[in-house]
Amino acid sequence: MSELDHLVLATPDLGGTVERIARLLGVEPVAGGRHTGRGTRNFLLGLGNGGYLEIIGPDTEQPEPAQPRPFGIDRLTESRLAGWLVRVTDIDAAVAAARAVGYDPGDPQALSRETPDGRVLHWRLTFPDFSEPTQLVPALIDWGATDHPSDELPTVPLRSLEAVHPNPAAVSEHLKALDAHLIVRQGNRPALIATIGDGADPTILL
Repeated sequence: MSELDHLVLATPDLGGTVERIARLLGVEPVAGGRHTGRGTRNFLLGLGNGGYLEIIGPDTEQPEPAQPRPFGIDRLTESRLAGWLVRVTDIDAAVAAARAVGYDPGDPQALSRETPDGRVLHWRLTFPDFSEPTQLVPALIDWGATDHPSDELPTVPLRSLEAVHPNPAAVSEHLKALDAHLIVRQGNRPALIATIGDGADPTILL
């Protein structure tokens, strides 16, 4: 089974959302780095078991990018749990396996970002369909020889991750093609729902 790599919390107000998450969870997200040329930067928070939360939003210190920012950030009016990624060790083989059973996750692309301490992280991933507001079917990511970002992060536990969709069966078929597990319940509109935190009053992100 493919493992959760990270959840994506997209926001039009990166600083404000980072402050809100820190207040709700009692743990300060760590600056991840800039996506040069894409007009975004991120902050990260570990979720345990090698997973993490990525809070991604506009980088006001970069010029406006030539293309729209990912995850529909330019159209957002508030933060939204926009998608998730699963980790694979051979992304080309994983893409081929999914296509063999009728689901095309897209061609892998190489990306990188510079961390605040000057390191450059490299990875390959498939891109979701950004015309959809919420991605219930995960993208694939392969970190290759790069150290995984979750290794040095403060952690709050991810207690559950599930989804709602008008057609759960169709989503489940695509999840099966990627060997990814996610409970999908019937609902009026697509949404990811993550329950995060310790104690009797965890935080729910949508």
